[in-house]
Amino acid sequence: MNESIPVIRSTDRGTARLLPDVDRARAWLLTVDGAPQSYVDLDAPEHLEFEYVRRLAHVVDLVAEPEAPVDAVHLGGGALTLPRYVAATRPGSRQEVAEADAALIALVEEHLPLPEGARIAVHGVDARSWIEQAPEASADLLIADVFGGARVPAQLTSLDYARAAARVLRKDGVYAANLADGAPFGFLRSQLANAAEVFAELALIAEPAVLRGRRFGNVVLLAGQEPLDLARLTRLCAADAFPARVAHGEALTRLMGGARPVRDGDAVASPEPPDGAFSLG
Repeated sequence: MNESIPVIRSTDRGTARLLPDVDRARAWLLTVDGAPQSYVDLDAPEHLEFEYVRRLAHVVDLVAEPEAPVDAVHLGGGALTLPRYVAATRPGSRQEVAEADAALIALVEEHLPLPEGARIAVHGVDARSWIEQAPEASADLLIADVFGGARVPAQLTSLDYARAAARVLRKDGVYAANLADGAPFGFLRSQLANAAEVFAELALIAEPAVLRGRRFGNVVLLAGQEPLDLARLTRLCAADAFPARVAHGEALTRLMGGARPVRDGDAVASPEPPDGAFSLG
């Protein structure tokens, strides 16, 4: 995409806009119905603007030795920011992306093409359906970043979903999910309870103000069967341009309280964010 002209198109789930970044020649912001979804710099895929995406990228940096290729699954595609990051920082990685909005996939393919040679397969399929049919123990990394508007769909918030996700990961694989909540954290507590039922190791990454309940915001849930390198993750998050806190152990036990896992029949979407929480301007 050479001309910095905004693109507006109706997709399966709303109105998508590609907006040029006036400060970076080939960088674009994707919004859907006014909610920011992705930011991509075609010339520098390692450049990440969104705070939560930077935190997910820290997880990418931890899953294997530097530059070592991984097998990664992405639930939710948007403009494919993280798949591009993985391809740039871990050349040769095999990646599968499940994105339900076929019209959005077409928009991104047309205006924000993937780099030549990137081993990224994008599937126009519902994330839950894809994960339930994916091969067992086939991924080193599973990243879930699926939002319907500004909410995580209910089908991706249950214990049944967590079990399906865990099945796809290898023994030392890592699961990372972008969630959103605010005090009193009823939704986040249920997600911790689901994950604790399935995974041996858990952690959360978020801005301190969010974890203290002072504002609504993104929280990255991190899980796996093997011990996570939380010391290194803490250093990466603390040194970031947007510092974040890593919570684990007793802190998560206290936060979870008496929350119980949620089955499919009782699962709900993440809370509606307050006005202005994620919108532009």
